[in-house]
Amino acid sequence: MGYLSVLYSNAICAVLLFSRTVAAEVRKQIAGQYGGSPQLLKNLSVGGNIPLTEAVEPVDFEEYLITHPPLIESGPLRDLIEFPPDDIEVLYTPRECRTLGQAVPEEGENDPHVRDCVRSYTEDWAVVNRKYDASLDFHLKSVLSLELIFFLNSLNINTDFCMSQDDLKRRSMSIDDTPRGSWACSIFDLKNSQPDALLPHLLDRVPNEEIDHHNEDQRKSNRHRELFALHPALDEEEPIERHCVPDVPKEHFGQRLLVKCLSLKFEIEIEPIFASLALYDVKEKKKISENFYFDLNSEQTKAMLRPHIPSAAISTLARSAVFSITYPSQDVFLVIKLEKVLQQGDIGECAEPYMVFKESDAAKNKEKLEKLRSQSEQFCQRLGRYRMPFAWTAIHLMNIVNSAGSLERDTELEMGLIVGRRSLERTTSGDESCSLTSFRPATLTVTNFFKQEGDRLSDEDLYKFLADMRRPSSVLRRLRPITAQLKIDISPAPENPHYCLTPDLLQVKPYPDSRVRPTKEILEFPARDIYVPNTTYRNLLHVNPQSLNFANRQGSARNITVKVQFMNGEDPSNAMPVIFGKSSCSEYSKETYTAVVYHNRSPDFHDEVKIKLPASLTDHHHILFTFYHVSCQQKQNTPLETPVGYTWIPMLQNGRLRTGHFCLPVSLEKPPQSYSVLSPDVPLPGMKWVDNHRGVFNVEVVAASAIHTQDQYLDKFFALVHALDEHMFPVRIGDMRIMENNLEAELKSSIAALNSSQLEPVVRFLHLLLDKLVLLMVRPPVIAGQIVNLGQASFEVMASIVNRLHKYLDTSQDMHGRNSLLSSYIHYVFRLPNMDPNSPSPVHYATMARSAVRPASLNLNRSRSLSNSNPDISGTPTSPDDEVRSIIGSKGLDRSNSWVHTMGCKSAPWGTSPGSSSDAKQVILTIPTPKFKLFHEELALQWVVSSGSVREGALQQAWFFFELMVKSIIHHLYFTDRLQSPRKNRFPERFMDDITALVSTIAGDIVSRFQKDLELVERLNTSLAFFLNDLLSVMDRGFVFSLIKTYWKQVSTKLYALQNPTLESLRLDFLRIACSHEHYVTLNLPFSLLTPPASPSPSVSSATSQSSGFSTQVQDQKIANMFELSVPFREQHYLAGLVLTELAVILDPEADGSVPWMFGLHKKVISVVHNLLSSHDSDPRYADPEVKARVALLYLPLIGIVMETLPQLHDFTGTEEQEAEGNSMISQTVAMAIAGTSNPSPSLKSIHLVLQATRQHGSFSAESSRSLLICLLWVLKNADEMVLQKWFTDLSVSQLNRLLDLLYLCVSCFEYKGKKAFERMNSQRSPSGSAFGSQENLRWRKDMTHWRQTSEKMDKTRAELEHEAIIDGNLATEANLIILDTLEIIVQTVSVTESKESILGGVLKVLLHSMACNQSALYLQHCFATQRALVSKFPELLFEEETEQCADLCLRLLRNCSSSISTIRAHASASLYLLMRQNFEIGNNFARVKMQVTMSLSSLVGTSQNFNEEFLRRSLKTILTYAEEDLELRETTFPDQVQDLVFNLHMILSDTVKMKEHQEDPEMLIDLMYRIAKGYQTSPDLRLTWLQNMAGKHSERNNHAEAAQCLVHSAALVAEYLSMLEDRKYLPVGCVTFQNISSNVLEESAVSDDVVSPDEEGICSGKYFTEAGLVGLLEQAAASFSMAGLYEAVNEVYKVLIPVHEANRDAKKLATIHGKLQEAFGKIVHQNGKRMFGTYFRVGFYGSKFGDLDEQEFVYKEPAITKLAEISHRLESFYGERFGEDQVEVIKDSNPVDKCKLDPNKAFIQITYVEPYFDTYEMKDRITYFDKNYNLRRFVYCTPFTLDGRAHGDLHEQFKRKTNLTTSHAFPYIKTRINIIHKEEIISTPIEVAIEDMQKKTQELAFATHQDPSDAKMLQMVLQGSVGTTVNQGPLEVAQVFLSEIPSDPKLYRHHNKLRLCFKDFTKRCEDSLRKNKSLIGPDQKEYQRELERNYHRLKEALQPLINRKIPQLYKPVLQVNSHSRMSLRKLDV
Repeated sequence: MGYLSVLYSNAICAVLLFSRTVAAEVRKQIAGQYGGSPQLLKNLSVGGNIPLTEAVEPVDFEEYLITHPPLIESGPLRDLIEFPPDDIEVLYTPRECRTLGQAVPEEGENDPHVRDCVRSYTEDWAVVNRKYDASLDFHLKSVLSLELIFFLNSLNINTDFCMSQDDLKRRSMSIDDTPRGSWACSIFDLKNSQPDALLPHLLDRVPNEEIDHHNEDQRKSNRHRELFALHPALDEEEPIERHCVPDVPKEHFGQRLLVKCLSLKFEIEIEPIFASLALYDVKEKKKISENFYFDLNSEQTKAMLRPHIPSAAISTLARSAVFSITYPSQDVFLVIKLEKVLQQGDIGECAEPYMVFKESDAAKNKEKLEKLRSQSEQFCQRLGRYRMPFAWTAIHLMNIVNSAGSLERDTELEMGLIVGRRSLERTTSGDESCSLTSFRPATLTVTNFFKQEGDRLSDEDLYKFLADMRRPSSVLRRLRPITAQLKIDISPAPENPHYCLTPDLLQVKPYPDSRVRPTKEILEFPARDIYVPNTTYRNLLHVNPQSLNFANRQGSARNITVKVQFMNGEDPSNAMPVIFGKSSCSEYSKETYTAVVYHNRSPDFHDEVKIKLPASLTDHHHILFTFYHVSCQQKQNTPLETPVGYTWIPMLQNGRLRTGHFCLPVSLEKPPQSYSVLSPDVPLPGMKWVDNHRGVFNVEVVAASAIHTQDQYLDKFFALVHALDEHMFPVRIGDMRIMENNLEAELKSSIAALNSSQLEPVVRFLHLLLDKLVLLMVRPPVIAGQIVNLGQASFEVMASIVNRLHKYLDTSQDMHGRNSLLSSYIHYVFRLPNMDPNSPSPVHYATMARSAVRPASLNLNRSRSLSNSNPDISGTPTSPDDEVRSIIGSKGLDRSNSWVHTMGCKSAPWGTSPGSSSDAKQVILTIPTPKFKLFHEELALQWVVSSGSVREGALQQAWFFFELMVKSIIHHLYFTDRLQSPRKNRFPERFMDDITALVSTIAGDIVSRFQKDLELVERLNTSLAFFLNDLLSVMDRGFVFSLIKTYWKQVSTKLYALQNPTLESLRLDFLRIACSHEHYVTLNLPFSLLTPPASPSPSVSSATSQSSGFSTQVQDQKIANMFELSVPFREQHYLAGLVLTELAVILDPEADGSVPWMFGLHKKVISVVHNLLSSHDSDPRYADPEVKARVALLYLPLIGIVMETLPQLHDFTGTEEQEAEGNSMISQTVAMAIAGTSNPSPSLKSIHLVLQATRQHGSFSAESSRSLLICLLWVLKNADEMVLQKWFTDLSVSQLNRLLDLLYLCVSCFEYKGKKAFERMNSQRSPSGSAFGSQENLRWRKDMTHWRQTSEKMDKTRAELEHEAIIDGNLATEANLIILDTLEIIVQTVSVTESKESILGGVLKVLLHSMACNQSALYLQHCFATQRALVSKFPELLFEEETEQCADLCLRLLRNCSSSISTIRAHASASLYLLMRQNFEIGNNFARVKMQVTMSLSSLVGTSQNFNEEFLRRSLKTILTYAEEDLELRETTFPDQVQDLVFNLHMILSDTVKMKEHQEDPEMLIDLMYRIAKGYQTSPDLRLTWLQNMAGKHSERNNHAEAAQCLVHSAALVAEYLSMLEDRKYLPVGCVTFQNISSNVLEESAVSDDVVSPDEEGICSGKYFTEAGLVGLLEQAAASFSMAGLYEAVNEVYKVLIPVHEANRDAKKLATIHGKLQEAFGKIVHQNGKRMFGTYFRVGFYGSKFGDLDEQEFVYKEPAITKLAEISHRLESFYGERFGEDQVEVIKDSNPVDKCKLDPNKAFIQITYVEPYFDTYEMKDRITYFDKNYNLRRFVYCTPFTLDGRAHGDLHEQFKRKTNLTTSHAFPYIKTRINIIHKEEIISTPIEVAIEDMQKKTQELAFATHQDPSDAKMLQMVLQGSVGTTVNQGPLEVAQVFLSEIPSDPKLYRHHNKLRLCFKDFTKRCEDSLRKNKSLIGPDQKEYQRELERNYHRLKEALQPLINRKIPQLYKPVLQVNSHSRMSLRKLDV
């Protein structure tokens, strides 16, 4: 079939149907035709008509629903078809009120502003609720807890069957003495063990179909419904995107502190004392709370004031208060001030008694106290209404909080408050941040008060004191204090304290009983601005008189008090009872007095007067201050108080509330009539003023009001709006009178001026302000008969306000950058103004059709801007997207024209009649129209026509306008009852056009600006996505899809031009949000089985598809279409199509350079899919399996996509496999090492190799791969099996194999890791995150990153870890069961095709792999059932084709036969028995299985640490039992063969049990393995296995040289058999060839009689018995030699290899080898003199405890530079642990051991350091360091002794014993200790010892002298030792002992002479050395040199006579030399 015809044929090609090679070819050809532009290639590579990189036309959704009515009546499936009727609800929820009664003003309803404010604070919230939105939230937790219960039982994971190592140690230690052949015992053991339960009906003959059915039912029962519940999300940050519901707007509180005042006691109790508490911030110099007044006076003390206080209201009896602190800091103090009743005398005098008297002396001072008390009573009677300052103290709040042991010292502010940018930086910096939410409550006792200084009452003074208090040497400490005891409790305020009153005295819920003493909430005056909208009515005024200066006033005015009154007229009776009472008084009063400072004409005040403001103020409201002189002494006809001055503050000035600091003049006489309208600053005629009308009275007025904005711009705006409402002209605003005719200009300027207003009031009145702006947009006012369109002005100012909030309040944003104040406004407050059913529409608002409302100016201007293609709207005129321009351009023009001329047609949908339009005025009159504009339409219009900075402002906060629009749309639909109407005609076309234009231009902005302003574009992108997501709920869905397409196209165009991943990343974010729609599934029309779309693709004409007889081609096409991203699929399932397209394009492994820049987006796109599937999975609406299958249909192409990415997936198989098998280093699995075919089939190489080979530019991370695979499994689990099966039928063999490879990878990926792994991960989490020490840990990091969340958190608890492990276990089981289900489908699919062999092999491979991983018992049962079914269906598969698999299967089955869980054992033994039986039935002999099982067993026991022979024994017994029960085969030889086999296995088992016991003793273990290997001398395959096991063990312990030797032996063994099988000249001729590598190799030669011939069935069939196997072994050997540093041996190995490669002409391999050789020789040169190979020790074991080892001697090879102490300590502690510390003793000397003298109950070890020994003739061959350390068989050690038994004696009695040892093999060998087989001792006499010593000294001197480069230090050391005077037993002494006289025994003459000659040589060498030294030294060592020379001469003189004396006899030639002259005591000892 010509490739091009494939491409251009009309059929929509199935991508997956032509294999990759073909696709690649096609690509090449097309590239040729198109000149190779990557873009085109990409487009064409998919086949079909529209490439994946372009968007398809979406289906017309609404149309589709109408033309395809659902077939199902009702039920969960029906719900997939259409949105539910109650999808959107509009709720009016009453707002929660904190207080029992609503906070509303008593009067003021007539003031429109008050009315609006109150409405704004009390109306219900208008909330739009998408009911099903929540169904997407993950409800993981609950799911897990439910589902895990049933699962725990079956979660016996097969990893934990290891015994602990300690148990192993405790078992008996000796190697059992039974010889290997004792059948008897073995059989006896077996007969007595218990079998496991047999599986019922296992041996019945049942048809395969039935078996399959049964297996499937079993598998499908009790499954997890939700896969993703077991797979924690990738990143918690990116679940399915939702807008978080904003917080309900509510009153702001800082951190709340509860202060309870418990008691106040002074030393004397003579009068009532009144207290107040307030918070001050020293740094800000600000009082940050109002006063809390309390008194703790006893009832009798209070009685003293009875006449002055009528009755105390309960609200004034509070003793506890809740303070709120928004900005807690180290600078906050709690200040307590005390006052008492005014009395004569200044404060000092009055305080004196309190300082002098002590409570303890009360009796002594009784009279004085009585006198004081009676005085006090008099003052109370007379002056009871006045107070005087008394004392104060302060508490440093943070000291309390911190010392109370804050639970979390450094908590950041946890308040959800909104802090301005500036202030925030302060709050969170270092020590500034303090938390009041979590300290332990503290009770304080304050003992010292400071007396108030009369002249230092002002706040300024207070701040100085407070600042001073913090200093250690505070001035205050030096003052004499007033001692008292004030007890207060300070604690964090509880959540809802009972009996609380607000600052307005409203009762806060809960308030169970009105008679209980309340707690007061204290109003905060925050240190810095707080940005929170008002939500409750509050209207308070605080008046703080500060100071008065009457110094210049004539007359007596000294004890001054100020009476404060709030007046609503000028008559004294007009004083209003609105002043809050303090403590123990009435709730409100009409007047209050400030405290008096005695005899002070210019007093400071510290009083605070709190006033409840009336809601609506008039010009007559004012505060009146009256100044009195109080006479303290009672004089005749002197009144109590004399008025000495008056002043006032009018409350309103130009209609605005007056607040702030005032410095008022004071009038001497009562003010005249109607003074209240004027300010006292105005000089009224005829009035007398203090100090010439200068300001003498300072007062501050502060308002806390939710009515008065206290901002001129806001005030003006609200005033104008209300003037419009009331329609009252002229309006007075400030000092202006505005007439109706200039109202429009003023209104517009006041709207624009809102930008100048302060941010804090804007935020406080935000709700009201935005409501008003919306109102102006929707109802243009009529001013002077003209309609004024304020839409544009309102839109602009809205945009600017929103941006200001965003900019300054950036701390209060959610993750999408939405300011929380604004989002909560939209969510709760915003509503369409006219939709309120009960609000009357004021008459004077225009009632106009929307089309008529556009002033011509706007339209003309607009049409101009559009026709010129305004850059703000559609980009440059050369913009690629003509569509956009055409929409905006033409329709815009059209609309504006229609306004001016035609007029009618556009309004027709609104039921209007076209009017004749002579001019606009007439139009207005003639059109009967609806009453208002629609806000969303107006908003869209204003936005589309906006330009410049306004448009920019709107873009910056697009989300706000989008969400407003959506809410407006929903409200509109709701109130017009259209939420159920068909979507096609819900909105006028104009509005749709505006939306299209808007989306299009914004998409243009995203594309054009993402490089310049990424942050903005990210926000814009998310906002747009959420907007479209919202529109999907209310608009024509096909229309919204087309909007998505518009966006898509614009991004695509730019994306492929720029190749910028950021843009793609933005598109993924967009897609993720668009797809987060709660009805996402419905939007994808999951029902259609892809009926051809309206414009059918040519291949499938509608006729055929409609006709009843489906042609098969159509059928196949349909299946293919469902599994590919075909055009029909993408049109029909629009959103799913987009998601999968993105996935396919980004992950495309063959993107020939066109999309490598997308590489970074893998994780992102995968997580989009992952999160979607995860949300479907946990969605209760889709719980029904049938429904889920429908949902899965939308994702079928995912399977193909993942198959394509296989080469890039993270390779999970690598490391695991090795661990699973106990690190056999030979191959992926030891199984393969042992068994297998001689010609491994390429399709079944481990997937490992497949992956490695095809890796392409970079692969995915482990977590991404894991996510992708779990998505794949989800689709496989939930998709309809029939559909899958149909599709599998169409796949080619290579594709099916690829699918199998994918499943293989899934098995590894979801393998259960075990609790240990979780604990390990938990413990390894290091702060840096990278400090993972060993390789193994790294591996966990790599595979387990999907638990990454954990690494950031704290360590987990055990329970959490257990829970995680359980989840992981459940996931592993479920994943594997899905894989098993899929395998079953594949088997059913292919069993009828001809290509089944290659595929069934793959199926088997996956099955085996899953058995090899840790699995739960539950899974294994099903797995074995499937495996049995497979073998019974295709027996020849295993026994003829896949022999390697057969070996593998045997290994897996055996491994599971030794499981600790009985069900697993039962299934595994059943499978194994059936395997033998089937093998037997094929050919009356089951040699293959027999051999494979034997080999598997040896392999298993050799490598597996956690292997339990007890369980395996039971399984063997079970197999025997099956054989006995098997009636069918009873007559054959089968039962006997089974018995033979089982007994043989049992024997191997017993051997390996011993190995198990020596698990901890590496030498013993290797010895045993060595013995077992020797036992297999006759069975090459098994010997090879054991050699490899040994190699593995050595590598683990880093004994590379030994590992290399094992490999060389293996190679030699293979070579022997290969040379028997085939004669190839270039192959080694058997072992002989390997001699140069090691002399030990000859033991591998196959010469004995019992050697098997390699052509027997099943012998030498392993994959190593091939040329390739041999080469592999040698290459590994070379690698190990290289690691061991034995580079010369590397050369020898390659000498054998090179001829093989030369014969194969393999230049690449030869190049590699020569490269490695060069490396090896280079290292020899480079490391010269620095090489270390090993240290050798002789170790002897003595004592019966050692069992086999008793009296054995070995040479141990230890790592280089091992000290004697190290090996001694190692062995001693090892055996000490084994036999008990006190039972083991190390013999400290090296003398021969006499066993009789040793304690028989102890174990003795003798260890000696030995050196390699060479005869002189050997030395000429052993030149290099390597020669001297390789192929060593002889060792030597020396022992000094004297004849009387001491080790050391004088020179003349010092003998030396040299012991030569010979080992059975040469080192290095395949083990690290080798038996000593021969021992020889040589004894040297004292003079021989002396000769050796002198020779050694002389050699040292010679070496030091001739060393190059010379080393002065070394030379001097040797010289010092030779000629130094102090050398004891030095050369001189030796000469004197042995040379002073000629020996009497002629036998010693020779020795005497030799020693004499030695000394001669020695002195000569000394001279040379001195000479050399002289040439080396500097001037500083001259003296040292002279000293050495002097010593040398002395020595020479002393030696001279001794050296020169010759023995005359020796020089007589006549003398016969006696053959016995040499007294060498040679003692042979074997």
